[in-house]
Amino acid sequence: MPFLDHAGARLFYTVDGPDHAPAIVFSNSLGTDHTMWQPQADALAGRFRVVRYDTRGHGRSNASGDAFTIDQLGGDVLAILDALGIGQAVFCGVSLGGLTGMWLGVHAPQRFRRIVLANTAARIGDADSWNTRIGNVLRDGMAMMVEPSMQRWFTPDFAASASRALDPLRATLAGLDPRGYAACCAAVRDADFREAVRTITVPVLVIAGSDDPSTTAQQGRELAAAIPDARFVELPAAHISNIEQAGRFTAALLDFIHGRLPVTDDTARYESGLAVRREVLGNAHVDRSLAQLSPLNEEFQHLITRYAWGEIWTREGLPRHTRSLLTIAMMVALNRPDELRLHLRAAANNGVTRQQIKEVLLQTAIYCGVPAANAAFHLAGEVFAAMDDAAGKPPA
Repeated sequence: MPFLDHAGARLFYTVDGPDHAPAIVFSNSLGTDHTMWQPQADALAGRFRVVRYDTRGHGRSNASGDAFTIDQLGGDVLAILDALGIGQAVFCGVSLGGLTGMWLGVHAPQRFRRIVLANTAARIGDADSWNTRIGNVLRDGMAMMVEPSMQRWFTPDFAASASRALDPLRATLAGLDPRGYAACCAAVRDADFREAVRTITVPVLVIAGSDDPSTTAQQGRELAAAIPDARFVELPAAHISNIEQAGRFTAALLDFIHGRLPVTDDTARYESGLAVRREVLGNAHVDRSLAQLSPLNEEFQHLITRYAWGEIWTREGLPRHTRSLLTIAMMVALNRPDELRLHLRAAANNGVTRQQIKEVLLQTAIYCGVPAANAAFHLAGEVFAAMDDAAGKPPA
């Protein structure tokens, strides 16, 4: 198990993705653990070194003390990055994790390329309400926090439709050590970044939920306005927006990391689409396509760049990982071997594994027919063998 002993705490962390990839570290909200970031880890681990950890007093991270400080929580992040040999990373935190991100932006800006502060505020709640909560959980335990928290974390419609999928979150909250939870409540109670955030020089994205009762969208706008040149995105969600709007959250995160701005016209749509096309299909393929432009095909190529890549592949509703798998399945169903070959090669750029491609092809055997799947398996074998040969890997 990856544990780090640091400053009186034993911190649990997990790492997904290639060691050489750009690093992104995720910080959980009060009452959750590193698993809250599973949708983002699934979408990003093919392109990023995804670091998730349990905040001290949460999950498998433990520490002594009645009251933690944001200084301690920020120091934990830096210690994990040091232990992993990561000099600079992207940081993304929700709620309590967002307060940790503010501390890092103020005190360790050189360690972060970009910082995402989600569903948080420079000052959250007041001392009386936090002291009441601390007293309640120390007296009555964590069970009394579960349903009230779920009501704050998610909108009623989402909670009803995804009720069973949210059971692991309920179990995580119910299973927390009340002392660790209370000590983190004290960290939130004592944190006030209303003036300090004005000094942050790292590029910042603030994400807010339009239905968040804990840290409102207005508080998010105020936080973004206080941080120099910060960007602001509002999602139709409550407090845990990275789960309720997982696809949109991940898309906003990626757009921010890559410096993409919202598309406003056809020229911008073409440029945005061309960038996404390169990221998904690779520069070599796109350069070949551009070199083959002619009076006959130029308008068609511009059309698919603007609308297939600039509209569909940039939509927030699904991560590229999912779009890649869907496209592979559709190419099998439509018997389009050239496009299938292209998207089989491109899938790795979207974090898709060969095991996941195999599962999709098995699915097509049932729903598209055995002959179609048989041809797709043969084609996939050829594509993967050629990729391995080009990379100097031995035959599988």
